[in-house]
Amino acid sequence: MGLPSDDVVVIRQPERPGEPSVITISCPDKIGLGCDLCRVILLFGLSIVRGDVSTDGKWCYILFWVVERGGEATRWGLLKKRLLGACPLPPSLLGIDSYYTRQPDAEQQPRVFLLKFSCYDRLGLLHDVTQVLCELELTIRRVKVSTTPDGRVMDLFFITDTRELLHTKSRKDETCAQLKAVLGEFMTSCDIEPARADIAACLQASSSPPYSITEEMFGLELPDEPSTGSLPTFNSLSVTMDNSLSPAHTLIQLCCYDHKGLSYDIMRTLKDYNIQISYGRFNASHNGNCEIDLFVMQIDGKKIVDPNKQKALCDRLRMELFRPLRVTVVSRGPDTELLVANPVELAGNGRPLVFYDITLALKMLGTRIFLAEIGRHVIGDREWEIYRIYLGDDQELAASRNKIVEGVTKMLMGWD
Repeated sequence: MGLPSDDVVVIRQPERPGEPSVITISCPDKIGLGCDLCRVILLFGLSIVRGDVSTDGKWCYILFWVVERGGEATRWGLLKKRLLGACPLPPSLLGIDSYYTRQPDAEQQPRVFLLKFSCYDRLGLLHDVTQVLCELELTIRRVKVSTTPDGRVMDLFFITDTRELLHTKSRKDETCAQLKAVLGEFMTSCDIEPARADIAACLQASSSPPYSITEEMFGLELPDEPSTGSLPTFNSLSVTMDNSLSPAHTLIQLCCYDHKGLSYDIMRTLKDYNIQISYGRFNASHNGNCEIDLFVMQIDGKKIVDPNKQKALCDRLRMELFRPLRVTVVSRGPDTELLVANPVELAGNGRPLVFYDITLALKMLGTRIFLAEIGRHVIGDREWEIYRIYLGDDQELAASRNKIVEGVTKMLMGWD
């Protein structure tokens, strides 16, 4: 029998400062559940330092030990609500027979709205706007920001509302009021309207990537040379598979350096490959190294024995552990453009808080943003979310190109 909904997600606060909070989840299982839960936890700015997962294929029991990143207080009540929303309903609420025989419904696409506002430019403006939208649970699907010669910024944000209330006047007024409270006299206008159907259709991935994108950004080959500068090296990265330790499961063992969203990157890769986790253990040590053991099976209930499938999955996991996001700076004539790309799940979800982290890193570097665009493009056999940030002339940059790449990478990966 299923548990009452209040017991599906239980969050226990630490007894002493500095200890992790413990999230316990007990609910029906599904392929990709771990990915969906880890994505929610990442969206709330939490880091998973330890995890245990077990399932019999129908019901799962999950424990996450999480710690807060940064100085923002976690909205624990809202986090619980979003985690509950990611869990399948217990059979007790559906009827056991109907749960195990029903076909999954097609996922309804959220309604897209266009947020248009103008204001006078200042350092960190775009990050402050992004922070407001994140706090309001408004998801940025695409953005186009431009600065006019007189210092006025014209912002177009295509957004969806997690609460599905943006069609109401009160929700629109709340959004504009929050922006006004942060931007003050810098904001001159604000308007929210439903995006036209043809505009919403344009949010689908394009098969023509920007000309400044290079194939080298998206390969699965790891570099021969170790990384330079202050970024961590990956000499200890390893991914292995073993079919000898369990009669029914393949053991995947991973060892790597920790980064923000590590659990999400692993889980979304397994979800895209239709791999079911029966038991898993994750542990991050104080020196930044992580060890993960996963007993898995294919969607047909069998081990992963095909050498080609093993190699493809191992190669993908190695790259996701090494470089889950691509960050580079390129030239556009005399000007400079920052490019950041992250893979999109087959389910259509992008990585949370990427634009938030990019704009925060540039704000901390004292670097202004003159133009910004977010779009989705199919490159190779994958869909990517690509962020193009125009930073202006090289002579105007407050930080060197290497410092920009390093600063943005550290922010995205959660490396202090």
